[in-house]
Amino acid sequence: MATLPQTFRDVVARGRRDAVSKPKVLVVDDDAVIRELLSLHLANGGYEPMVAEDPVVAGRIVVEEAPDLIIVDINMPYMNGPEFVAALRTDPATRHIPVVFLTVDEEVMDHVAHLGAVAYLKKPVMADHLLSVVGRFIPA
Repeated sequence: MATLPQTFRDVVARGRRDAVSKPKVLVVDDDAVIRELLSLHLANGGYEPMVAEDPVVAGRIVVEEAPDLIIVDINMPYMNGPEFVAALRTDPATRHIPVVFLTVDEEVMDHVAHLGAVAYLKKPVMADHLLSVVGRFIPA
């Protein structure tokens, strides 16, 4: 069996390291279409997307995967976005994770910092705006 040139092996190894070191972004939304769309945009932007359909599932992912940033819908079942963020802020292991709210409610936009988020995204989310907001808090 022929051996691969060293340069090719280096390229493959570097590709594996790059894949492992992608920043993780957790998307929490009860709408499957929104989760899929944001996940696609994030992956194309150089991030490793993770998804959860509600804050209960998201809590497990946060503990197991330690995302670099969380995008969470304001209105969801079981627990809303601000309640989820408040729970994150009580734990020293998760209080540092930047959170971006996802909403259609323009009244909430003036209060995102008070509710525990660093920014907001308005639905429908444009890919360039999503990547711009995420990029302010974690580089791709």
